[in-house]
Amino acid sequence: MVRVTMANEFMTANQVGFPVDTMARAMKVSRSGFYAWIRGEPSARDLANRELLTKIRRVHKTSKQTYGAPRFHSELAA
Repeated sequence: MVRVTMANEFMTANQVGFPVDTMARAMKVSRSGFYAWIRGEPSARDLANRELLTKIRRVHKTSKQTYGAPRFHSELAA
C-alpha cells in the first residue's frame, strides 16, 4: 500500500511534465487506480479492511482483551 501511495503522490507531482500512462507503466501501477486515488474513492480492499477492523475491535472489546489468535480466528469465521 505504501508503494502505491508513494507512486500516486509522485505521479500527482509530475503529471505536468510526464504522461500519466508512462509513469504508471514505469512504476507498475494502474492508471485507473491512480485516477480513483485522485477522486478519493476507497478501493474494495480498503472497504473490506475497514469492515474487518471493525469486527476485530468488537471481538477484542467483548472478550475483555483476552482472546488469542486461535479464538479470534474462530470468532471472526463464525
